[in-house]
Amino acid sequence: MDPIERPRVVCLCGSMRFESLFQSERRRLTSLGVIVLAPESTGEELTPIGRAALGELHLRRIDLADEVRVVSKGGYLGSATRREIEYAREQRKVISSVEASLDL
Repeated sequence: MDPIERPRVVCLCGSMRFESLFQSERRRLTSLGVIVLAPESTGEELTPIGRAALGELHLRRIDLADEVRVVSKGGYLGSATRREIEYAREQRKVISSVEASLDL
């Protein structure tokens, strides 16, 4: 029996205002056999401490990923997403975007 090659792991980053885009990209990548890591809405108002904790949790997702894929619309990148992109660069991750025209 041949060993199974490890699937690629992609971490989605971007504003949760684009939740439907996250869902569609998650489905698309999963159908290609990719393991997808992405933020999830907590459904509640976050305190500053809670927001910081979730931000750190997302950086750990980036640590686990082979690639970071930015989910955006109209070129929008919020401060948290910019921070995540910079972190991914520091970790030498492949960075891509759902928007072909987005300059990363």
